[in-house]
Amino acid sequence: MMLFSDELIAWYRQNKRDLPWRNTNDPYVIWLSEIILQQTRVEQGLPYFNRFLEAYPTVTDFAAAPEDDILRLWQGLGYYSRGRNMLVTAKLVQQHFGGKFPTGYEQLIKLKGIGEYTAAAIASFSADEPRAVVDGNVYRVLARYFGISEPINSTQGKKIFQQMADELLNREHPGLHNQAMMEFGATLCKPKNPACGICPVRLGCHAFKHNAINALPVKLNKLKIRERHFNYLLITDGEDRILMQKRGANDIWANLYELPLVETPEQAAPEEILIAAKNGGLVNGDSTIKKIHPVKKHVLTHQRLWVQFIEIEAESVDLLSDYFFTERKNLKKLALPQIIFIFLTNFLN
Repeated sequence: MMLFSDELIAWYRQNKRDLPWRNTNDPYVIWLSEIILQQTRVEQGLPYFNRFLEAYPTVTDFAAAPEDDILRLWQGLGYYSRGRNMLVTAKLVQQHFGGKFPTGYEQLIKLKGIGEYTAAAIASFSADEPRAVVDGNVYRVLARYFGISEPINSTQGKKIFQQMADELLNREHPGLHNQAMMEFGATLCKPKNPACGICPVRLGCHAFKHNAINALPVKLNKLKIRERHFNYLLITDGEDRILMQKRGANDIWANLYELPLVETPEQAAPEEILIAAKNGGLVNGDSTIKKIHPVKKHVLTHQRLWVQFIEIEAESVDLLSDYFFTERKNLKKLALPQIIFIFLTNFLN
């Protein structure tokens, strides 16, 4: 077991990427990187990490930030609940730990948005606490090397992989071991086209020896995709301001800003959408359709959205609850779902 760890650590020291969060043991900085990089490629997440660290160099700065500012910086990363959970955690650290981010697993696991993986990562990277990290990369490395066919997202599978990771852990250098495992899976033992030809442990790898690289790891398909149809209305007033609303807290894009929305159970004609807006009291009876934009598909983890933008010529608008007009120049100050941000950016240009 130690030989396997030693081989990966030696490989890591020679091949690791130079990433800013690897040059510190500050648990706050490590926490920022871990949350931002969840479900996100390093190339995509790195600019966000840099922007957040520049805007909020300490957890005290983060805790004092308005939620709208956090969500605006988060725009484009998806999984916006992560950004909201980060603000809750920062406030808890400020209140209960005096602004000093904890490094112990048992303290970390109690914080909002921090699960077993993230707690183990922060504890091992910041304080060398002997906690084995098991993320998607580690699952893949273990499944292939040891030939484990138990699904990684089954209850039994999670136990098996965690136990294997615990047994493999280099307890003298747990942080280094975890970094090596994760980096090895991310850059060499990749999901597709892994670099087996230069793998330092391929001779002992079950998947390599038995031509099972593409068969492992095994994952149960539990994902059910919900289909939704979002029809957004672009309405301006005589002063060229745009009508916006703030989303509620119990759906996707919670607390973000968007154009007036008419959601329908299936794709509806623009004329039907306008009628619904009139019946809902948003626009008056003389309103007409100015322009219809093509329907676009927007894929989320558990949902598939079909999004249509319709420009409306409205003689008058009733400012219903949560609706407000904003000047075009102020749109960049609002946290918007990425698909709306892209549409409005193109519209304004």
